[in-house]
Amino acid sequence: MSRQGSTARSGALRVVHDWRDALVAVAAGLVAMAVTAALGLWAAGAAQLPDGAFPRVVAAVVVMAAGGTVELFGNAGALADTDAELAAMPLSVTLAGALAIGICFLRPLRHRAVAGTGELLGRVARTTVLWLAALAAVTALARQHFPIVTDTPADLIGELLDATPTVGFGADLGPTLLFGLLWVLGVLLAALLVSRRAPLPSRLLHWQQPVRPAAFAMLLLLLAYVVIGLVAGLVVAATRGHPDRTFAVLLLGLPNIAWLALGVGIGGSWEGKVEEPFGLPLPQVLDSVLRGQRNSTVDVRSLAAYDERAWWLVPIAAGLVLAAAFVMAVRSPAGVRLWRHAMHGGIAFALTMLAICPVTRVHARYGLSLLGIGDIEEFGGEVVLKPHLWTIVALALLWGLVAGLLGGLLASRVRRRGEVDADGREPGGTGMRTAEVPGAGRPGNGVTPRRRPGPRSTGRTG
Repeated sequence: MSRQGSTARSGALRVVHDWRDALVAVAAGLVAMAVTAALGLWAAGAAQLPDGAFPRVVAAVVVMAAGGTVELFGNAGALADTDAELAAMPLSVTLAGALAIGICFLRPLRHRAVAGTGELLGRVARTTVLWLAALAAVTALARQHFPIVTDTPADLIGELLDATPTVGFGADLGPTLLFGLLWVLGVLLAALLVSRRAPLPSRLLHWQQPVRPAAFAMLLLLLAYVVIGLVAGLVVAATRGHPDRTFAVLLLGLPNIAWLALGVGIGGSWEGKVEEPFGLPLPQVLDSVLRGQRNSTVDVRSLAAYDERAWWLVPIAAGLVLAAAFVMAVRSPAGVRLWRHAMHGGIAFALTMLAICPVTRVHARYGLSLLGIGDIEEFGGEVVLKPHLWTIVALALLWGLVAGLLGGLLASRVRRRGEVDADGREPGGTGMRTAEVPGAGRPGNGVTPRRRPGPRSTGRTG
């Protein structure tokens, strides 16, 4: 009985620890998103919103960052009609939450070589359940009404006719939980893919050799663009004035701009416009291209028409994509053929752009019509930005193929674990030869190194 009691107590303690780990991951992600959103909105001036709306706006931004849906609705009295729409994803907030959840989810597994399928699914399920519960609570908070002041003739007319426009927002629980589920599952899957040491079930170990190096290289590429954008933003904030506007961009939409620069650098393009009175806290050159009543194309040429430094996006993209391909090849097992490096690079880069380009899309619109006179957009504005997705994906596939081939060639000059010299020695080894099995000698890959067989002993002493 004592042994059974000890086993039951140990099992209960393990369950408590597993739920604690899931709670830590969810809490870290939620706090990271809320703090980033609050700082960004404060820099954008949202702290001055009336009726104590700031915490609710922060909650709405967190919902949007997790893939949720926030609906806008307007009211301008009996003599007026309003129409509003918002579809955008603040990727700075998204990235902060994803990194926090991914790191905390992997931390308890860092000393493991192999994990069972049931254990991993259990950890994913617990984290997902707690995340959806937290997201539901945030969704309930994300609801508010407040007046809109646009400094247009509509304000004066609205005051005279008691039709001052107000706008409200509210998170839609059903779609928010659905997209929030897909978001957190995607974050956890990405964490397992990019981590070199995260344990996998034994059945999946052979998939880590082609997948993990490419996934890690693509994450490194995306983060490199974010870091470069951060440095550039800090320089702009320090030298060109309006630091509040710049910090609003950095804390809310830095990856939106940085990853757009990646797509533009490889030859892709976006289409959009920015109308008065609304606008986004965009870099000046991008705002100049988009500002107007008609759709404009955002590519290297259109950006360079306002600032010739935009041409630097092409060599920067070439250098960083090649660097990512080199990292991928170096982290791959020795002996991988060049055509496989090219294939892995092309597929990985194309899938990466297929994933990030849709989330850079922005659509915001607000309109007001008084006494039924004129178009509802007469006293409104619109912001639109959408990618030419399949063109960008095709270009990413081509760039990835070329970069993967060149990266494999460069990596062939770099010594890697598992490679064998002509005399049978590993670099820095003692004469023991590791079998020429892809990934042999790497920790946590499920492949055990074996030694070259020596002379067989006969058991005789001579």
